[in-house]
Amino acid sequence: MIKRLTWFAGGLAAGVAGAGYAKKKVKETASQLAPVQVAKGVAGKARRAGRTVADAVRDGRQAMHHHEDELRAKREGRLESLEDHVDPGDQVFVDGRPVESGRVIVMRQRDR
Repeated sequence: MIKRLTWFAGGLAAGVAGAGYAKKKVKETASQLAPVQVAKGVAGKARRAGRTVADAVRDGRQAMHHHEDELRAKREGRLESLEDHVDPGDQVFVDGRPVESGRVIVMRQRDR
């Protein structure tokens, strides 16, 4: 009989403690999901997404301008391949790293 009473008291204590913990967690989550808190979170994410989109657009425009400059230089004859000036077996370094000579573009500035 004492054994049953001990197990009953232990279960009762665990149940009360678990219910108190669950109640605390529910209140915390409910306060985090309050309309004011959700609006703050959405606004923060929108600002971050806005920055990300703006950065992507800026990077895209920069790449577009670089590509246009390269095409203009090619059309005007200012674009030369390094392969025309490198002997077979020579190694080309850019910023101290070896690269394929076909991947290097040399552009000359022409006075207008």
